[in-house]
Parts: sequence; structure tokens; C-alpha cells
Amino acid sequence: MTAPARILIIEDDARLLGFLEERLVRDGYAVTTATRGSDGLAAVDRRWPDLIILDLMLPDMRGEAVATEIKRRADLPIIVLSAVSEVSSKTTMIQDFAEDYLTKPFHYPELHARIERVLRRLEDRIPVEELEVGDGLSLVLRRREAIVDGTVIRLTPIETKVLATLAATPGRAVSTDHLLTRVWADSDGADPVYVWVTIRRLRQKLEPDASNPRFLHSVKGGGYRLGPAAVDAPR
Repeated sequence: MTAPARILIIEDDARLLGFLEERLVRDGYAVTTATRGSDGLAAVDRRWPDLIILDLMLPDMRGEAVATEIKRRADLPIIVLSAVSEVSSKTTMIQDFAEDYLTKPFHYPELHARIERVLRRLEDRIPVEELEVGDGLSLVLRRREAIVDGTVIRLTPIETKVLATLAATPGRAVSTDHLLTRVWADSDGADPVYVWVTIRRLRQKLEPDASNPRFLHSVKGGGYRLGPAAVDAPR
């Protein structure tokens, strides 16, 4: 059975917090709550949630500061739920931090639909904090990091998306077209060379010998797989 998605709500309105917790639990989510920004950050440190619902007006920290600290820890999706309705605030938060922004007062079914939409976007992310790929290589994709023989290697957002797509089906081949669709869906004129260049760069970062890869393998017919398992046909 698939574990329920973990949602952290950071909201200082106790009545609204209780309502959201009750409805989200009823809808099958695992919910953690915090009424202060500092408590929300502590909850993130204890265990990364799959999604965060964040109020911008908290008693101890500005919501923007909380979002900044969250993103410093991990690339976790945030839905802002705020009484601040100015277009400039929405634009800034969505550009810099948030996956979505919903203005109070709101209807719960709309919030639920937005949560589901964001979680669907994350379907290629692995559900564990650290993935052991093989001897000497671990991936911590939510932090955009790889650990190579004990050394932390920073990953770009594109490199992270490529590895997350491959990690969604470990040991199985993923076609170049599928990688283009998942990673470069919003890019005009995306070309297979984008995939080739990114894989080459990842091999240079992660492989002991980039010309003889142990972890990032090319497969016959076009595509790539992550890990030492047997090759199968590209999906």
C-alpha cells in the first residue's frame, strides 16, 4: 500500500488550522501542523513533508522568510494560503518560492484540487530522503545533492529532474523522449541533445570514470537507466 502524502500546515489561525487538519486527514493525507514559522521549520527538519501549506502572516516570522529557509533545506513544494491578495505578493511568491497561491477566504474543494495537482507534478520524485544507487553513490534529490564516496556534489535543477525521472523506475530504461517530456515540458524546441548533454555532465560529476559508467547507463535503442540492474526496453 502506498504511504499517504505528508502535508505540513503552517498557520496561526487555530480555527482554520483545525478545520484544514480534519479535512485533509479525512481525505487521506498525513498531516503535521505548526502555528509559528520556527515550529514549521523544526517540523521540516524532523521529517521532510511532501507538500507545505504556508500562511504569510505568522506571529514570529514573515512567510517569505519561512519559505526562504524551507528552500534552503530542500526543494519542497509550497502552496501559499494567505489573506494578502495583492498581485505583486502573488507574483513574487510564485516566482521565488511557491507552486501555487490561494487567497483567503477560500473554498476547501479548490484547495484540495490544487494540492492534488501539485502532488501529481511530483510523481517522478522518489518517496525517500536518500536513495542508494550503488556502491559509492547516493542521491538526496530533494536537497539537489549526490554523495559520491562521502563527498557531497551539488546538482542543478535540471540534473535533479533527470535523476528523479530515472529514479522513479530504478534499473529500468527510460527513453530520451520520456525524459524530454518530463524534464523539458515547458521548453520550446527541446531537443534530444539536451538529454545527452545533461547525462554527460552528470557522468562527469558522479562516475569514477565517465567513459565507463557504473550508474548512468545508455541503453540500446535510445534511452538511459540508473543503477546496475538488467536493461529492458525504453518506456
